[in-house]
Amino acid sequence: MYGRSTAAQAAAMALSGVRVLELAGLAPAPLCGMILADFGAQVVRVDRPSRSAAALAHGDVQARGKRSLALDLKQPQGAAVLRRLCGAADVLIEPFRHGVMERLGLGPEVLLQENPRLIYARLTGFGQTGKYAKSAGHDINYLALSGVLSKLGRKNENPYAPVNLLADFAGGGVMCALGIVIALFERARSGRGQVIDASMVEGVAYLSSFLWKSQNLGLWSQPRGENLLDSGAPFYEIYRTSDGKFMAVGAIEPKFYNQLIKGLGLNLDELPSQMSFFHWPEMKKKFASVFAQKTQAEWCSIFDSTDACVTPVLSFEDAASHQHNKERNSFIKNDEEEISPRPAPVLSRTPAVPSCKRDPFIGEHTEEILLEYGFTKQEIDKLNTDKAIELKELKANL
Repeated sequence: MYGRSTAAQAAAMALSGVRVLELAGLAPAPLCGMILADFGAQVVRVDRPSRSAAALAHGDVQARGKRSLALDLKQPQGAAVLRRLCGAADVLIEPFRHGVMERLGLGPEVLLQENPRLIYARLTGFGQTGKYAKSAGHDINYLALSGVLSKLGRKNENPYAPVNLLADFAGGGVMCALGIVIALFERARSGRGQVIDASMVEGVAYLSSFLWKSQNLGLWSQPRGENLLDSGAPFYEIYRTSDGKFMAVGAIEPKFYNQLIKGLGLNLDELPSQMSFFHWPEMKKKFASVFAQKTQAEWCSIFDSTDACVTPVLSFEDAASHQHNKERNSFIKNDEEEISPRPAPVLSRTPAVPSCKRDPFIGEHTEEILLEYGFTKQEIDKLNTDKAIELKELKANL
C-alpha cells in the first residue's frame, strides 16, 4: 500500500497553497474537491449544520483531505460569512441548481466584484442556461440528454446505464476539476478569476467526442450492440469462466487476435475471418464455450505473459491485491484501514500525497477555519449564539 505522507511532501504538491471552498453537495462536487485536495489544495467543505436533515442526507464519502465548516447559508449572517470567506479564497465549488446562489446574494457578479481573482465553479447537471437549467436530474438523465446513453447496451435490449460514473464523475467532477486547474493556470497570466459553467450533460458529451467524430469510420454502422466496440464483436467481449468469474477480451488488432485464438487452443485456419460480421454471433458462442471450461486463474496463467489483451474481471478486493496494482501502489489505506484508489495521474516531481486521516465530522473545523480567514473570537462566538454556524466538539462525535 501507499506510504504515509510527510509535511515536506505535502508542501511540495502541485496545488499547495490554493484555497478552495466546496459547498457540500452530492457525488460530483465532492469528487472535484477531493481531487484538488489530493493534489495539495486546502479544501474547506462548507456544510449545512448537522441539525438539518439535508446535512445528514449527504453523507460525503469523498472528503479525504478536507476540513469541515458548518454554516447556515439561509441565515443572512451565514451568507455574509461565506461572502467574506470568498474574499480570501481562490476557488468556490458550487453545486446548486440555477438561481440558488443568486437568491442568497452570493452569485458570481457579487463575489467576483469583491474578489476579482476568485474562480467560481458552478457544477450542475444541465448547466446555467437552457430549458432544463432549473430542473432536477441525476446521472442517468444527463447521460440520456448527451446522446451517450443511446450507444450503451446490448443487442435487442434497452439502452443500459452503467453505475453513475460517466456523467456524475467523469463528465461532472473530473471535468470541473480540469476547468478549475485551467482557470488557475490562466489566472497566473491575467490575475483575474472567472466563472466556470460545468454541465454534466456537456461534460459527458465532450468525453464522448471519439464516438461523435468516428461515425463516418464505420465503427457504429450497425444497431446498438452489434458493432466492434459495443459488445458486437466476439473478440471485444466478457466471458464467464468455470468458477463463475469472468475474463475481459479486447483482442482487436490481428496480431493480438492471433494470440487470443492460440491461447484458446483453437486453429485460426479453421475459423471464419476475424472481421466477418455475419459469423460474429457464432464465434461468440464458440469462445464462450471454451472460456467456460477453465477457471479464471487458469486463464490468467495462459494469457498473462501474452499480448492477447485478455485480463481478469476483478472485484474491488481482488483489484487491490492484484500483483500489478500492488507493485504500483495503485491502492491506498487510510488510518481506519479503508482501501481506496490512489490519486491519478502520478506526477514525477510533485505527486499527490493523499491524506490518511479519517473524514471530517460536520463542523469539526469551523472555529479553526474562521480564525484562519480573519474572524475574531468574538465574531465567532456571536455567530454561534445566532446559530449561523455550528461549532463541533470532537469528543461529542467519538
